Amino acid sequence: MAMQLQCKNLVLGYEKNIILQDLNFTVSNGDYLFILGENGSGKSTLMKALLGLNAQISGEINFCGDTNKNQIGYLPQQTITQKDFPASVREIVQSGCMNRCGLRPFYNKQEKQLALDMMEKLEITHLAKRCYRELSGGQQQRVLLARALCSARKMLLLDEPVTALDAKATHEMYELIANLNKKDNMTIIMISHDIQASVKYASHILHIGGKQLFYGSKIDYMNSKVGQAYFSSSGGDIYG
Repeated sequence: MAMQLQCKNLVLGYEKNIILQDLNFTVSNGDYLFILGENGSGKSTLMKALLGLNAQISGEINFCGDTNKNQIGYLPQQTITQKDFPASVREIVQSGCMNRCGLRPFYNKQEKQLALDMMEKLEITHLAKRCYRELSGGQQQRVLLARALCSARKMLLLDEPVTALDAKATHEMYELIANLNKKDNMTIIMISHDIQASVKYASHILHIGGKQLFYGSKIDYMNSKVGQAYFSSSGGDIYG
C-alpha cells in the first residue's frame, strides 16, 4: 500500500523542553494506527505536530504522494465549553467544509451536499436542526465525526474519541470508525489509552512514553514485552 506519512528521527517539545524523541514510524493508505501511552507521555503533542499546529524541534514529518495536511480530518477532545456550543447540527457539520471553500465566504452546493452525505453516513440526519448543546455525548461525537469527515479526503486523526461516553456509545463509536477504515479505506490515526480496543481494531500500534517504546503491527505488539507489560498494568490479559 502507498505510504501517506513518514516520521523520521522526530523530536518534539516546547521551548526546547523535549517531550518526545527518536520517533520513527510510517503510515500507509488504509492503516489503522493506535497511539498508546500513559497520560503525559506526549500523545497529544505528537498529534498537534502531525496537524502542523506545533513545530518539531528536529526531525521530519513528511506527507507522501497526494496526501497533505488539507486532506486530514481531525476530531479533538471536547472542552466543557465546546459541549455547550449553541449551533445547529447542520451548521457544525458544514463547518468541516471550510478548508474546501478557499476565499469564498459561503458553502457551495457540493459542500452542502457533502455535509448532508456525512450526516446520513453517521445516521444523524434527523438531528440536523437540533441544537448541538441539547444532544447526548454519543450524538455529539457523531456530529463531530461527521464534521471531521467533511475535511477528510485521505486521513482521520482522532484524539480519544470515546472519552466520557457510556459503554453503548463507546462501542458504537468504535464500530463507526472501524467501518470508515474498512469500507471507505480511510486511514485512521487514533490517540487512546484503551489497549483492549487497540488489539481489537488496530492494524498498527505506536507506543510512546517520552520516546518510542514500540512501533509495528498489532500482532507484534501483542507478543512484545512492551505490549504485555502495558496490558498487565491495565489489569488484563492481552489475549483475553
